[in-house]
Amino acid sequence: MSQIDASDFSSLKGTVEAKSNEELVSTIQQQEGGVDGVLDKVFAGMSESFNPDKAAGQQAVVQYEIGAPDGTHEYAMRIADGRCEIERGRAESPRVTIRIGLGDFLRLITGGANGMQLFMTGKLKVSGDLFFAQTYQSWFDRPQG
Repeated sequence: MSQIDASDFSSLKGTVEAKSNEELVSTIQQQEGGVDGVLDKVFAGMSESFNPDKAAGQQAVVQYEIGAPDGTHEYAMRIADGRCEIERGRAESPRVTIRIGLGDFLRLITGGANGMQLFMTGKLKVSGDLFFAQTYQSWFDRPQG
């Protein structure tokens, strides 16, 4: 069984590109830590790639609801004071809520899927401030790889 190294962007990107969503989800479920272990690493990487200069003093809370066969995994991203902090669970009054399946989420963050295309096909659901949902993504420097 192949392990997914979610802490290394280029390795994650290569794995995501090489597998179907079903294969990806199945591999993740079988590895130590399972879905939460992979998502914890992915969100840690997102936090590290946050660029406070691009956020220009903005503050916001983004709620992620990531669907997997074992249920929905919730993560709250808080952006304030030049920092991006992420924790498991539900946020109070998020500015935007993102609902997406695990495979599509990994494709979106590695650049293998287009957010607008996922939204238009119903694979990505956004509630709250839709304009903000499009702009906050630019606050992160996607690693090259």
